[in-house]
Amino acid sequence: MKKTLSTAMLAATLLLSTPWQPESAHAAGAYTAKVYASSLNVRSEPAASASVTGSLKSGALVTVTDEQHGWLKVRAGSVSGWVAGYYLKRTSGTAEAASGTAAGAASVKTSSPSSGSAGGTAQVTASSLRIRGGPGTGYKVLGSLKEGDSVKILLRQGDWARIRTASGETGWVAGQYIARGGSSTGSTWSSGSSPRTGSIRGKLIVIDPGHGGSDPGMLGTSYDTMEKDLTLQTAFYVRDYLRAKGARVELTRTRGDQKPSLSRRVQIGQQLRADAFVSIHYNSSPKKVSGTLTFFYSENNDLRLARSIENRLRQGIGLKSNGLSFGDYHILRENSLPATLVELGFLSNRTDESIVRTASYQKKAAKAIAEGLADYFD
Repeated sequence: MKKTLSTAMLAATLLLSTPWQPESAHAAGAYTAKVYASSLNVRSEPAASASVTGSLKSGALVTVTDEQHGWLKVRAGSVSGWVAGYYLKRTSGTAEAASGTAAGAASVKTSSPSSGSAGGTAQVTASSLRIRGGPGTGYKVLGSLKEGDSVKILLRQGDWARIRTASGETGWVAGQYIARGGSSTGSTWSSGSSPRTGSIRGKLIVIDPGHGGSDPGMLGTSYDTMEKDLTLQTAFYVRDYLRAKGARVELTRTRGDQKPSLSRRVQIGQQLRADAFVSIHYNSSPKKVSGTLTFFYSENNDLRLARSIENRLRQGIGLKSNGLSFGDYHILRENSLPATLVELGFLSNRTDESIVRTASYQKKAAKAIAEGLADYFD
């Protein structure tokens, strides 16, 4: 799928630190990325305060081998170390991963080959479905299909199906997201059973308050505000506004001492067959930047949701909107639901921190998110 960075955001040169990651996460596999900054510092550790060990020029190609708290471990020639992930854009797919959550699947078990159900044609029932190189989430993503695409089933293996697309490509997809004769082969959240049109009433929305437990997220530089507290309180406000609109709402955590893993947060939405997923965070940067930022991963699956919410945020909640940006983050990348991640202000900015600490701002931001979700379903 096409991946693009907002030119407006590049101009703003925002530096993401730990806006979304509740715990250290290793990259699914080494991949190539390109530098999108005039000069990018390489540091000894994944932190803005770590010593600089080198620098990379705009356009340089690097190999990414690890990911921690919004920082990427890279190597390019004799230079190796950690860089701010925001300034890199992936140019190739990941290598094989050990395990994870399939696009379009809540959970997957790989079993011995099954000889049944092979042959014939089927249609894709998920809004976006990844094609992989083998029958499991550890295999490289080869491409994607959209809802309504027709495929020929070549082989069944456990919960996976080897398919051939109309253009002749072959690969593996999660079997429950293809259907024969208009009937899905397994349980699915797909829009076939819950149309994303009409009213938000009755839709199931998962709200994900970032961080939690032993992971406080960002700490405010002026007032020591903990991000995990802000995200949880804001999520409660979003829940209340959505329920007032007739939506059903589930939170990935409801207490300050809870810290679900990234994969668990994604899994909650998929197991519930939710209609949309919104992750709430507050930002930080060593630069003097301010405002909100809304992320998407899939242009087919996420962009319209992200745009609907960003349109409401920019209408005036007390901080300016910095627009939309592509975000290659686990919480979005591995999520088969329409998903977005919103950053609601910079805790590294004294003015932003003083504003986002207030209940009035959190309620305005929460109302904008709820209105944006309503716009999305309308």
